[in-house]
Amino acid sequence: MKTKLVKLLIPTVVIVATIIIVMFIKGNPPKAKRFGSAPKATISVAVETLKKQDYQITIDSFGTVKPHTQSLLVAQASGQIIAVSDDFREGGFFSKGEVLLQLDDRDHQAEVKSAQAALLTAEQGLLEEKARGEQALIDWQRLGNKQQANSLVLREPQLAAAKAEVLSAQAALEKAQLDLERTKITAPYDGRILSRNVDLGQVVNENSELASIYAIDSVEIRLPIKNKDLPFIRLPEQFRDGSKKDLDATVKFTSDLVGEQVWQGKIVRTEGAIDETAQQLYVVGQITDPYKAGRNNQYPVKVGQYVKAEITGKVVPDALIIPNSTIYQGSYVYIVQDNVLQRKEITFLWQNAKYVMIKSGLSAGDKLVTTPLGQVSSGTAVDILGEPSKQKNSSNKSRPSREQLEKQAKEQGISVEELMKKRRAQRQGGKQ
Repeated sequence: MKTKLVKLLIPTVVIVATIIIVMFIKGNPPKAKRFGSAPKATISVAVETLKKQDYQITIDSFGTVKPHTQSLLVAQASGQIIAVSDDFREGGFFSKGEVLLQLDDRDHQAEVKSAQAALLTAEQGLLEEKARGEQALIDWQRLGNKQQANSLVLREPQLAAAKAEVLSAQAALEKAQLDLERTKITAPYDGRILSRNVDLGQVVNENSELASIYAIDSVEIRLPIKNKDLPFIRLPEQFRDGSKKDLDATVKFTSDLVGEQVWQGKIVRTEGAIDETAQQLYVVGQITDPYKAGRNNQYPVKVGQYVKAEITGKVVPDALIIPNSTIYQGSYVYIVQDNVLQRKEITFLWQNAKYVMIKSGLSAGDKLVTTPLGQVSSGTAVDILGEPSKQKNSSNKSRPSREQLEKQAKEQGISVEELMKKRRAQRQGGKQ
């Protein structure tokens, strides 16, 4: 009897327990932890409001320093070098007329004396021939000849030959004296030694190359100008009738060979032909007195030194200028309109290494994005640095935090779920 009762009670207890568990689960459903979608992340960008301005064009170029005047110092006499100036060395400065080399002049002094003796002999012969001619005329008249004596009788050809001997002797003396003077090799201008080929004790002949020298009054730099930059630069030109258009553009030359080196110069001439290889026009810049000691005692410019040039061009009125760093793929930029990114295709009027002059695509008042951006699309919401965020304010109003919801539910004496249902109903009613 007890066994039957136990068999009946066990299923009954299981059924009742199951019913109680099901009812408990239904009465206590799981609470949702998410309240709407998470707020979208926004991008903060810096912007620059574009303004029209009068812009001074600066054209970038480069070149190598070369002497304005460069020469080969050549011997015009022969002999052994017996004296060398202290300035006759690579890099040495010299003055016009300074004796750089002295050749042994004893042979040339002997030649001068020999030429002087030959001149005296020729002058003696001339005097004798004049006397013979005068005596021939007297003899002709003594003979009673009433006719005019011819040139042969008067020894005129012999007299002319004697005069020629004198002239030849004079020329030989002048040549010997000139050769003697040329044993002192002097500087043709104020300059500097680029390289030397001889030294003390060496024997040189006529036309021997002694040294390479250059003038120090100025140096020149040949500068290529891009074709697109030509309308924005003032170039000096010379015309066939002799008239000139002297519009010297100033140039700032820089180099980092020895620290930061800076020189001021100008464009002095425009070459007469387009370079066939580069298909570019070249202009020549000049630095005057480049070896004068500077205020900061900077190193002077060197021949062969590579320098960069910034050429002052024209002033363009009402120009829109933007940095190169704000341009993407060379064709577009981003601006901000109502806190939204907008992509703008642009075209250039002029460009250098730092800035671009806009031809079309942007207007004064546009807010140009200067912050580097990655892969972003037009229409992305952004915040402008330094301005209050509109999107954050609106996001905070539409999506209260969990703590705010619990506080509001407690104040109203209802659960958070009931408060959320109430808020949804209010929003739906507002939309209707």
